[in-house]
Amino acid sequence: MTEKETLKQWIEQSSNIVFFGGAGVSTESGIPDFRSQDGLYHQEYKYPPETIISHSFYKKNPEEFYRFYKNKMIITNARPNFAHLALARLEQQGKLKAVITQNIDGLHQMAGSREVLELHGSIHRNYCERCGKYYGLEAVIQADKVPKCSCGGTIKPDVVLYEEGLDQKTLQKAVQYIRQADVLIVGGTSLVVYPAAGLIDYYEGKKLVLINKSETSRDTQADLVIHEPIGQVFENYARQDDMQQ
Repeated sequence: MTEKETLKQWIEQSSNIVFFGGAGVSTESGIPDFRSQDGLYHQEYKYPPETIISHSFYKKNPEEFYRFYKNKMIITNARPNFAHLALARLEQQGKLKAVITQNIDGLHQMAGSREVLELHGSIHRNYCERCGKYYGLEAVIQADKVPKCSCGGTIKPDVVLYEEGLDQKTLQKAVQYIRQADVLIVGGTSLVVYPAAGLIDYYEGKKLVLINKSETSRDTQADLVIHEPIGQVFENYARQDDMQQ
């Protein structure tokens, strides 16, 4: 039995699947990741990207932060790929309980997923640091330089910057889903960013699936490893469901 056939069998037999994904889930939708050869870390800027998207840089130089953020972090024409679509449909079928994502692009929700835990926040949520008023993405896109609230405060994206902690309620919920999962599918992540990468240590089952183009440090721990782009792995699930509708 091939790896894909094993995955198909596990998915068919389970009604308690949890998916945990990283940047590789969205690269096939045209959103660059940070660590691949073409990623943001390999491009040249006045400051390194990890410096620009840090909390201290945001506070000291919000204009430069927003210039980078709007140019490189917001991709408005991105659309869900086969991985996003397949996961949403597995949820609709009652098989998938939750998507836990490190991505901030909102593509899982666009594909139709409902239970999405966004560990690093979302570009689609923004709020005033002074009065707390909520703003959508358009307020950031349309702003000249630094977006400002009607009260005069600065509008900040609800994304976790370097030097900032993850939301503890979201983290606890993710741990709970992973602990209870029958099948845990980890996809499109190199598993090097902590504390998110440590989440798979809470999995207590016997069906840990790692899907990533390159090897990860956790491959030896997995029960099933597939080294392919995740959209390709899930393509048949998305297409089969399309035909059924």
